[in-house]
Amino acid sequence: MSQKKRILVVDDEPDHCALVRRILEKAGYDVDVAYDGRECLQKVGDQPPDAILLDVVMPEADGYTVCKALKADSRYCAIPIIILTAETPPWISTRFSHAHRMYTDADDYLPKPASAEQITSSVKKALS
Repeated sequence: MSQKKRILVVDDEPDHCALVRRILEKAGYDVDVAYDGRECLQKVGDQPPDAILLDVVMPEADGYTVCKALKADSRYCAIPIIILTAETPPWISTRFSHAHRMYTDADDYLPKPASAEQITSSVKKALS
């Protein structure tokens, strides 16, 4: 019997976390939630997930900072990170946001609002 993949959803909006959690659980994933960047880093350190859906604008540590820290750490750099945010840069890329002049190693980028199909498709692709 195969074990369910565990996804960490990170967003400071509880309603959005609950929505994404329902979408992913319906798709067969185990889901954990963190409400800010610091809590995300702590949960990854305690029990690394199989993938992370990460908002950008959050208290404690923004999504770009969290992504950069995880991708720079050899213990966690292989965890797929999907940026899921309402903050849409002028030029959308998983590698560079012109809005912030920030390089990011995120594996995918989804603008909010993303459909259930977009979210599950992105997670499935990241895990393959």
